[in-house]
Amino acid sequence: MDRVSCVGLPNCFRMTNDEIELIVTTDVGPRILHYGFVGGPNILGHFPDLAEGTEWGEWKPLGGHRLWVGPEAKPFSYAPDNTSIEARVEGNYAIRLIQPVDASGFQKEISVSIYPSGSRVDLHHRITYRGAGEVLAAPWALTIMSGGRAILPLEPHRDHGDVFLPSQPLILWPFTDLSDPRLSLNKSSITLASDENANTPQKIGLANKQGWAAYHKQETLFVKAFAYQEGETYPDYGSNCELFTKGTFLEVESLGPQRRLTCGESIDHTERWHLYPNVGLNELNSRIADLAQVGPTPGF
Repeated sequence: MDRVSCVGLPNCFRMTNDEIELIVTTDVGPRILHYGFVGGPNILGHFPDLAEGTEWGEWKPLGGHRLWVGPEAKPFSYAPDNTSIEARVEGNYAIRLIQPVDASGFQKEISVSIYPSGSRVDLHHRITYRGAGEVLAAPWALTIMSGGRAILPLEPHRDHGDVFLPSQPLILWPFTDLSDPRLSLNKSSITLASDENANTPQKIGLANKQGWAAYHKQETLFVKAFAYQEGETYPDYGSNCELFTKGTFLEVESLGPQRRLTCGESIDHTERWHLYPNVGLNELNSRIADLAQVGPTPGF
């Protein structure tokens, strides 16, 4: 594991298995700054100039992958994480990033591990409440991209005569526009594309029982997998997976079930990442169809 600088942050760790490389920082966060094939582009996006004012100070999305607390509220979700964090190196292929308790009373952790070969990355997210009283919270893992398009799977399409009950909820926000050309819906998936000329926000979510979301840019396909837990309560009318875009900013988000926490209690959420090279637009639809055949939380 090497010490490097990345996107202007000097105190970073680089992990590699000679196929992929992943970079995290200890200057802010927790944040994963870089994920890509060795010698290839970073699949993660960065927006260092973005900032959001809160009563606790300025919050910066920065870019890469981060851990948030849902349901979204201000300033609750926007507690600044602009200070240095603790890193515990656990061999050549794993590191644990631990944030100090933030202004909302939460301590966030991301444990990251890569495999000795291949593109698989395991991310274990944990939020621990350190405040007073009781709070309703859900772990929320957000991966920021720049450009490209994101894809969410729908439940398998079936004929009307075979089934009569609904299969999943589709979640909309007051600013969601289903006529937006960035949004494409078909019988097997939802695609949200970024557009540098479209600066209005667009967001959509669903109860993603298939347990994966994908992102495609420049012939690289990124897939994150996560569990859907039947019978659990998720934020946002039951959403465990959401997409957001504005301009070239694009987020692929997964959420865990929400819990009521008292001081010292934690909730966890796990994602599994993979990268696939040489996936052109002509191959994208067939690759997504292959993923859809795997079923909930695919092993890839």
